[in-house]
Amino acid sequence: MAPRTVIPIQAEAPHAHAHHAHEEEDEAGAPSGPQRRRLLQLMAASAALATGACTRAPDERLHAYVHMPEAGLGGLPAYYASAYVRDGLAQGVLVGTREGRPVKIEGNPRHPASRGATDVFVQASVLELWDPDRSQTVWRRLSGAAATPATWDDFQAAWLARLPALKSRGGAGLHLLTGPVSSPTQQAQMAALMQSLPQARRWCAASLEDASAAEGSARAFGQPLRTVPHFDRARLVVGLGADPFSLGPAAVAQASDWARARAAALKQGRAPARLWAVETAPGLFGARADRRIALCPAEIESLLWRIAHRIAPDLAPAPGGSGPAPRAEAQIAAALQAAGPDALLMPGPALSADSHALVHALHRRLGALGRTLDLIAPPELPSSPAGDLQGLAAALRRGEVETLLVLDANPAYDTPGATDIASLIRRVPFSAHLGLYRDETASACAWHLPMSHAYEAWGDARAHEGTASLLQPAISPLYDSRSAIECLALLGGSAERDGHGLVRRQWGLSDEAWRQALRDGLVAGSAARPVLPGEVRAPAQWRPPQSPAQESLQALFQPDASVAGGRFANSGWLQELPRPFSKLTWDNAATIGAATAATLGLKSGDVVRIRREGAPTVEAPVWVEPRHADGAVTLTLGYGRRQAGRVGNGVGFDAWPLRPADAASCRVTLEPTGRSHHFAYTQRRIDQEGRELARSVPLSAPRLPAEPEPPSLYPPRADGGGHAWAMSIDLDGCIGCNACTIACQSENNIPVVGPEQVIAGREMHWIRVDRYDDAASGRTDFQPVPCMHCENAPCEVVCPVGATVHDSEGLNVQVYNRCIGTRFCSNNCPYKVRRFNFFAYADEETESLKAQRNPDVTVRRRGVMEKCTFCLQRVSQARLMAEKAGTPLADGDVRTACQTVCPTQAIRFGDLMVKDSLVSQSRESPRHYAMLQELGTRPRTTYLARVVEDGEGAA
Repeated sequence: MAPRTVIPIQAEAPHAHAHHAHEEEDEAGAPSGPQRRRLLQLMAASAALATGACTRAPDERLHAYVHMPEAGLGGLPAYYASAYVRDGLAQGVLVGTREGRPVKIEGNPRHPASRGATDVFVQASVLELWDPDRSQTVWRRLSGAAATPATWDDFQAAWLARLPALKSRGGAGLHLLTGPVSSPTQQAQMAALMQSLPQARRWCAASLEDASAAEGSARAFGQPLRTVPHFDRARLVVGLGADPFSLGPAAVAQASDWARARAAALKQGRAPARLWAVETAPGLFGARADRRIALCPAEIESLLWRIAHRIAPDLAPAPGGSGPAPRAEAQIAAALQAAGPDALLMPGPALSADSHALVHALHRRLGALGRTLDLIAPPELPSSPAGDLQGLAAALRRGEVETLLVLDANPAYDTPGATDIASLIRRVPFSAHLGLYRDETASACAWHLPMSHAYEAWGDARAHEGTASLLQPAISPLYDSRSAIECLALLGGSAERDGHGLVRRQWGLSDEAWRQALRDGLVAGSAARPVLPGEVRAPAQWRPPQSPAQESLQALFQPDASVAGGRFANSGWLQELPRPFSKLTWDNAATIGAATAATLGLKSGDVVRIRREGAPTVEAPVWVEPRHADGAVTLTLGYGRRQAGRVGNGVGFDAWPLRPADAASCRVTLEPTGRSHHFAYTQRRIDQEGRELARSVPLSAPRLPAEPEPPSLYPPRADGGGHAWAMSIDLDGCIGCNACTIACQSENNIPVVGPEQVIAGREMHWIRVDRYDDAASGRTDFQPVPCMHCENAPCEVVCPVGATVHDSEGLNVQVYNRCIGTRFCSNNCPYKVRRFNFFAYADEETESLKAQRNPDVTVRRRGVMEKCTFCLQRVSQARLMAEKAGTPLADGDVRTACQTVCPTQAIRFGDLMVKDSLVSQSRESPRHYAMLQELGTRPRTTYLARVVEDGEGAA
C-alpha cells in the first residue's frame, strides 16, 4: 500500500458565520444559557483533550506533494495489482481506485489467467465489495435463542475455552470444511492445524465436476492431475459437453488463446483451428464451433466411446446398440487422427470418471500430451476420497462432529441431493462460519464471522496453471472482518495475526522481490511444471456407459451463466445481465428443446413439476430453446436462495435438491401444473428478418462486396482537424460472453431497474449483445451493439432542445441537463441504443453504493435520455495526460471500458485520423461493413464480418 498523504484542511474565515454568533436572550434581556460561541469552544477543547492529549501521533511518513509518493496521482485513478479468487483459483486483476475507493476492475495483462481481460464475475466483484448486504459484524446464536451481535473477542474467548478439550483428544470431533483452496499460505496453515490436532478431519466442498475430472486422471495415471489446455497450439478442438469459453476460472485465458491464434491464421491466409462442439444446451463454445451436434448427456458419452473405439479399439470397447450420430462419429474420429498431436479434446462436467480417463488415453495415443495439453499437480489442496460433503453429512448424522468450522463455503444451500445439511449443523455443539454474507449456512451455525473481501485483505492464491498470485488490499476493511488466513491464525494460536505478515512470511522474498511481486500481481517463475505421466493404467477396467431409459428426460445441471452456483445471486448487475442465449434476466428456467416441448405440450413460461426418485419435487418454468438437445432438460443452479440478501432472496427456483450426490445428470419427469410464469427477457426475436445485421463471409473468399455510399440530405460534415474517434467490432472474435456489458455498467454508473422494468422493455444497458440464429446453417452469431455515433445522426435533428449534439471529434454526446425527456431521439434511432430514465433508478440513499460509483461520470436523474459515450471521460483524461506530458495521443492511449475487458480483443477503439491505428486498419479490411449502411447514417461504430467455413453449422 502507498504511504498515506496528509493534506491540511483550510480553516474557515473568522467572520464567515459572525451573524450566527449572537446570544439568545430571554424576555428580561438576560442570557438564557451558555453563549453558543463559548459552548462550541468548550466542545472543541474537550474533543482535543480526548483525542490528542493522551494519544501518540500515528507512526507514518508524511510526503510533500513535491515528492509524489507511489500511487499518489492527485485525483487520477490508482491501480493495484491483485487477484480475485473464484472456485479456489486466482484471476489477476488491477483494482482501480479513486480517492482510495475501488470503483473499477481491469484484467492484469501480466497474469496468465486474465491476459488483461476479465469475465462478468470479476467485473461485478467491485459491486460485491460495496454490497450493503455483506456481513458487517460477528453474530452468536445461543441454544434455542435468536442470533445476537457479538465481537471477535467473544468468539476468541469461546474458542480458547474449547481448545484444551480438543487438544486432549488430539482434535477428535473437530471437522474443518472449506471450498477448494489454492492459497499456499492457507494450505500451510491448515496443514499445521491438522498436524497439531491429528484426529481432526478436513472436508472439501469442491464441485462434483472437479471431482469427476480428478478421479478420471487418477484412474488414467495413478494420481489426480489438472489439465492445462493450449488452444493456441491446436488445429482441432472437440468439445464433449464442455464450454471452455465460459465455465471455470480458465475460460478467459482459453478464449484469449483461441482468438489470438485464429486472428494470426486469418492474417497469414492460413486455415484457423476447427472447432467441433457436442453439447446439450447451447454454449459459447458451441456458438463459435464450425460443427455443432446437440445430444443429451448420455448420448455425448456414448459418442465419445464410439469415437475412441474407431481410433484405438484396444482402449475402448464399443457401446452396444446404434450410435447417436454415426456420420459425425466417423467425421470426428477421422479429423482427430488427421490432427494427431495438434488435436485437443475437452470433456464436459457431466461425463463420468471413466470417460475422463478415456480422454486422457486418447490424448496419449494421439501424441497431444505436452503439445496441446499439459498436466500439472492440482493447485488446489487435494482432499481424501472421503473428504466431500456427503462424507461430512454422514459424520454429522452419526454424531461424530462436536466442533465444525466452515470457511467460505455454503453447504446448507449448494449441497447436491436432498441432504438437509442445515438441520444437521444445528445439532453440532460448537459451529462457526466465516463468509462474506450471513447466508444459509451462517444461520445454521452457532457463530458467524464476517470475512474480508479479496480487495481489502492480504492473501495469495494460484491460477489454473499454477502461477502464484498475491492479493493486496486496495482499501482498508469496510467492516470488522478477517480474511481466511487471519481467521486460521486465530484458530491455530499463531503469534502473527496480520495478513501482510502471514503472506510475507510464507513467501520469504527479499524486499526488492516482494515489491516487484506486488507490482506484477504474481510471483515470477511460480507456474507449475508440467507432469509427464507414464502409460495409461489398466484401460480394460473402464466401462462404457449404459444406454439410458427413454421413458423420462435426462436432466443436466450446470451453473447459471450470470450468478454461477449461487455465489453471485445478490449482485443486481449480474441478475439483470441477459443470459447469452435465452436473454433471460432475474430468473432461471428448465430449458428443453422444441421437439420435446411439442411432445409434452409445453411452451415457454409454462410451469412444470420436476420429479426425481428419492428427491423433493421442484416446480419450475419452462424455456423452449430451439438449439437444445431433445430428450433432455437443462436446470441451472444458483437460484432459489433463501438468505442471499435483499437482491437475491426468492429469485428463481432451487435446483440443488434435484441434483444427485454422485452425478451431474439424472433421469427426471416433467408434469404440467397448468400455471404460467412471465419471464423478463431483453430480445424478442433471434432471426434477422431478412436484414444483414450480423454478416458472415466464407473462409474461401473472406471479402464483402463493395457497397456504394447512399445519397444523403445531410450537409457534408467538416473535418475538425483534431481527432476522429471510432470503434470497430470484429464479429469473428466475439464469443458473446457479455463482459463488455458489465464493464460498461461498472464504468458508467448504469443503474439496475428490476424485472418489472425489463419486462416493460426499459433495461438501461448502454451496450447490448444481440444473438442471431441462422436457420440454414444452424450457426449462432453474437453482435455487440453500442451507440453508433452516427456522423449523420437521426437523433440530433429531432431534439427540440439540442440535448443530443455532435462534438468536434465526431462523438454524439448527450447533454443531460438540457434533456426534457421528449424521447424523440429514441424514436428516431434506427439502432435502438438510447435508454430513458423512466424512474429514479439509481440508489441515492445507500452510502456504500455511492462510494462504488465512478466520480468522473454523472449519475443521471429521472427523465433524461442516456447512451454510450465512447467513455468520453477516458478520452478527456488521456488528452489531459498527453497535454501535461507535451506529447500527442498515441494509438492505445484511450481504451474504452468494453474494449479493455474483451477476452478476444474483438473491440477496437481509436482515432481515424491516425492512419496506422488499429481502428483505421480495421476499416481497411475486406470484411468491414456498417450496420444498416443503406440508411446513410455513416456510423462511427462499424463491424468486421465473421469468417465461416463453407457449410458451417449443425452436423
